[in-house]
Amino acid sequence: MLHNLPRIAASSYLNTAPLIWSFLRGSKRGYARMLLDKAPARSAEVLANGEADVSLIPVIEAQRIPDVVFVSDACVASHKKVRSVVLVTKGRELKDVHSIALDTSSRTSAALVQIIFQEFIGHNPDCKPAAPDLNFMLEKSDAALMIGDPAMTFPCDSLLVFDLAETWRKYTGLGFVFALWASRENAIDIAKQIDLGGARDEGLNAAEEIIAEYSDSLGLSLESLREYVYENISFKLDDELREGLELYFRLAHKHGLIENLKQLKMI
Repeated sequence: MLHNLPRIAASSYLNTAPLIWSFLRGSKRGYARMLLDKAPARSAEVLANGEADVSLIPVIEAQRIPDVVFVSDACVASHKKVRSVVLVTKGRELKDVHSIALDTSSRTSAALVQIIFQEFIGHNPDCKPAAPDLNFMLEKSDAALMIGDPAMTFPCDSLLVFDLAETWRKYTGLGFVFALWASRENAIDIAKQIDLGGARDEGLNAAEEIIAEYSDSLGLSLESLREYVYENISFKLDDELREGLELYFRLAHKHGLIENLKQLKMI
């Protein structure tokens, strides 16, 4: 019965497609009830509310939701340049940015922006949430945070675009993790039965099919999206990414973006 299936939540951007393809079209199709939304923030909400057993959450929310456990090394991350998490200005350098519109779809990236400015740039811009409408955002603020597919598809003539994974690496020498599969303590037994790593591997084997589909919907070339999937995004947590994640959490706590610094578990 549908109501007895594991409930898996994720956003539906290209950067998550290889992680969920198996459940939608591959060998695990029909295995789980999939809860998909464009906004990564929504994936955190359904996990916090008990509406999902396993969710691909913005990593900052693991510090905010009680009893969270990371349940797979499958992730959305970047070692160098991510392309789909950017800060956009009308010609302003970062040192000249004093107000930022933060895409409401984002949680991890919104905190990352504030960390970069407070820890590395040396000032604290006025940050306000905004719907992901770039023109409106830049009418009201010096800079706009854009994430996901919209961050790769807006016209960028006369705009300065700062890649946030690239900026993070410039200052830390580390890669950055944007999202990881997580569960609550009371759903760990369910999470242990879901082969999220195997699903990732199957999705990556289907990458050409995924890329072709998104090329049509996003209006971007196959070559551009191949670079994105194969080079810009990292789908497996490694030691460097884990080190970057731990530093991110420490800095988020230092700058008051999370109340308590939890030592997170991973099964």
